[in-house]
Amino acid sequence: MKIVKYPHPALRTLAKPVLAIDKDIQLAAGRMLELMYASEGLGLAAPQVALEHRLLVMNFEGDPEKKEAEFVAINPVIVDSKGALNDREGCLSFPGLYQSVRRFKTVTVQAYNLKGELYEMMCHDLPARVWQHEIDHLDGVLFIDKMGSLGRSRSEKDLEQFIADFEKAKKKGDLPPGLEPKL
Repeated sequence: MKIVKYPHPALRTLAKPVLAIDKDIQLAAGRMLELMYASEGLGLAAPQVALEHRLLVMNFEGDPEKKEAEFVAINPVIVDSKGALNDREGCLSFPGLYQSVRRFKTVTVQAYNLKGELYEMMCHDLPARVWQHEIDHLDGVLFIDKMGSLGRSRSEKDLEQFIADFEKAKKKGDLPPGLEPKL
């Protein structure tokens, strides 16, 4: 399992609801947490590892020692949102790219844990931003889609480089043939 980089088509795929929490889902969540920590991220969604499940993992502290800050979310939905906040944001599928993105300041989210129990969480600021960012991934929406025109313009060269690197990897055989990016 590895994190796919933009413009890999998995990043634009609408994830499918998880219908059963089986061993495969549990193993995927565990591997995703390990990969998230190894990449020094705060969250990771299944499409970022080319899985089509509505599954994401997060740790708002980014610290593998702080298990109380760790969450696995299956079929998460935002049920309420309030306020707005512009802040700097990045993404493990866009290494090194950071831009200001407008998000809700507060969100209330419902999701299932690995035991199949429904939970609800209201959070603000950075945790709210992480929830929104990761749930967007499940819908094929990327943080570059949320940037304003100035941020998008400032990111243009980086995005062109990600596309060039993707094409180079395809030609080298590092990616399966036939993968056409959905920009």
